[in-house]
Amino acid sequence: MNANCPLRSRTPLTRLAPELGDPVSAFWPRLLRGVRLLRKQADWDRFAGPDWPERIMHLPLTDREHRKQGRSIGRKIFTEGGDTLSVYLKRHFRLSWWRGWMATLFPNAAWSPGLQEWLKLRWALAEGFPVPRAVAAGQFVGPWGKLQSFLAVEELHGMLPLHEAIPLALGRLEGRAFLRWKRGLVAELARLARELHIRSVFHKDFYLCHFYIPETLTRTIPADWSHRVILIDLHRLARHTLTRIVWQVKDLAQLCFSSDIAGITARDRLRFWKYYRAQWPRERTPGHWLVPLVRWKTQLYVRHRRRRPDNIVAFQDHRRAA
Repeated sequence: MNANCPLRSRTPLTRLAPELGDPVSAFWPRLLRGVRLLRKQADWDRFAGPDWPERIMHLPLTDREHRKQGRSIGRKIFTEGGDTLSVYLKRHFRLSWWRGWMATLFPNAAWSPGLQEWLKLRWALAEGFPVPRAVAAGQFVGPWGKLQSFLAVEELHGMLPLHEAIPLALGRLEGRAFLRWKRGLVAELARLARELHIRSVFHKDFYLCHFYIPETLTRTIPADWSHRVILIDLHRLARHTLTRIVWQVKDLAQLCFSSDIAGITARDRLRFWKYYRAQWPRERTPGHWLVPLVRWKTQLYVRHRRRRPDNIVAFQDHRRAA
C-alpha cells in the first residue's frame, strides 16, 4: 500500500471524470439514435482496431466463453505486429430498463456494470491495491432506453487463484518452509482486507478464488509478500458507512468459508484475525465480538453449500479473469 495514501480516503469509487469525446448530444438524438461512453488504455486501439466500438459487443471470443442471463465472459487474444494482448471480455447484453432510461437522461454517468467496474478498478489502483489492468470499458445507451456494456481486463498470465495455489505449495515446499510461506501470505491477505475495510469499502465476493499469485511463488518463499497477491472481480465493490458491520462480517465470513482447503488450519485463521486487527485507528479497531458473527455467517454458507453443492462454492471457479 502506498504509504502516502490516507487510510480514511473518501475518494468516490464510481465518479466518472469527464474526457474529451464524451457524449454531449441533445436528449432527442440520444433517445432516437443512442450514444456511447467509452474508456480505454493507450494500447487498446492498436490491438482492437480503429472500429472496435462497432464490433466489440459481437466480437467472437477465442475461448473459455461462458454465457448466463444476458451476459457473457470469455478470453479474447489479440495479435498485432508480433505482439499479443490477452484479455477477459465481460459483456452485458441486456440490462434493466430503468438503468437504460437513467443513462439516456444522464449520459455522462456510469449506469452499466462494465463501466462501473472500470471505475472501481481505477479507484483501487489509485488507492494502492494490486488489481488487474483494466484495458477498455464502455456503455452503449439507446436507442429508446436500451443499455449494454463491456469491460476488458488483461489476463493474469502465469498466475493461480489461492484455492489452487495453497494446496500446490503444500505439496511443493518442505514442512517448515511451507509454514513460513503461509505466514507471509496470511499477513498480506489480512492487510488487504484491513485496508479495504478501514475505508468502509467491501468486496462482497471475498473468496480465496478471487486472490491470485504467480505460480512461481508456490515453489519459493518470497522475501516480501507485499503487492504479490492480486485481487480480482471488483464488480460488487462498494463503500458502506452506516451498514459497514454487515458487510465486514460478510467479507470475513466468505474468506473463512473458502479457506476450508488443504494447507489451511484453525491456527492460520487465528493468525489472520490477529494481523487483521493490527494498525487500525484506535477507536475503530474491530472488537472480538465480531468473531461469533463471522462464525454464524460462515455456517450459513456451509449449510447453503450442502443444500446446493452445484450452485455455490465460488472458490471452485477456475477462471483466470477479473
